[in-house]
Amino acid sequence: MQNGQLWDIFCTVIDNHGDLGVCWRLTRQLRDAGQRVRLWVDDASALTWMAPTAAQEPGIEVKPWAQASDATTLAALPPADVWIEAFGCTLPEAFVAHAVQTSARQPVWINLEYLSAEDWVPRMHGLPSPLMSGPAKGWTKRFFYPGFTPDTGGLLREYDLLERQKTFDRAAWRQRHAPQLQPEARLISLFCYEPAALPQLLGQLTRTPDHLLVTPGRPLAAVQQALAGMPDTGHHPGWSALPFTDQNGFDEMLWACDLNLVRGEDSLVRALWAGQPFVWHIYPQEDNAHHAKLEAFLNWLQAPESLRQFHRVWNGVERGELLTLSPAALTDWEMCTRTARQRLLQQNDLVSQLRPLVM
Repeated sequence: MQNGQLWDIFCTVIDNHGDLGVCWRLTRQLRDAGQRVRLWVDDASALTWMAPTAAQEPGIEVKPWAQASDATTLAALPPADVWIEAFGCTLPEAFVAHAVQTSARQPVWINLEYLSAEDWVPRMHGLPSPLMSGPAKGWTKRFFYPGFTPDTGGLLREYDLLERQKTFDRAAWRQRHAPQLQPEARLISLFCYEPAALPQLLGQLTRTPDHLLVTPGRPLAAVQQALAGMPDTGHHPGWSALPFTDQNGFDEMLWACDLNLVRGEDSLVRALWAGQPFVWHIYPQEDNAHHAKLEAFLNWLQAPESLRQFHRVWNGVERGELLTLSPAALTDWEMCTRTARQRLLQQNDLVSQLRPLVM
């Protein structure tokens, strides 16, 4: 039953697989904790496949961003207890001004930041940010930084995640999605941007029975482009394209595969919970600020040198040959992931840390 507090979550879509994916997971987990949530988003189109039942979910309203500036909508809108502005988006001025004029007290206002393992994150997490101008002058926001250590805001984790993993039929999933897979072959998922080293990976796969499962959108386009530029040697990598899937289906793909090549923040966290070997394609930035962010994560992960080298080449941090995906390497990577996951399971999840801020 949703008898808890009312939360407004605001999301502007930059990468609809990432920002909206995180916000939808947060929305669902707050609802599952008994809260009521309004998700304001400027482009909800990705929810048609990411969360096809979003419009029918109890305790959740998905609202067009434009309505947050509509006087008629605002007049009929019950005031929220909590505002979350995700990833630096700016709340509509009309929405803020209406709350200032009509609310008896300020809602708890949280600026949900991007995920990073860099050492400045614990220092910034939880700091207040007084507003010095605008209709809410005198009110205060609070920075909330997700993170990998107990002195940060933690990571999103469903209350039933481990139970769902335990009852997952991995063999049936693999048979359904890769029926041609040979017994000794490994299944690899690909969810990436456009890694320069992708042709190298495809070249490796021409020499193995391994099979690549390619997610739709940019990953599929990147594979097709890389294949078009490769010389025809008569040997071709085994691969197939997957359809769009909802978030639970994405998790199941990660659980089923022997190696997951993931991108962005949401899928990085899901790869950690999956406990399988993974490689992270970090969002590239023009000033190469993502290089330090990647190294900070690898340091937290306590990644073996083979995994660090693969990450650096995959992300274009350094040139060179991708490490061969040997059984020994994947065993080391799996051990690393599972050790890191165990550390995370001993920490409070993100929603558990958010809720006390608004009690």
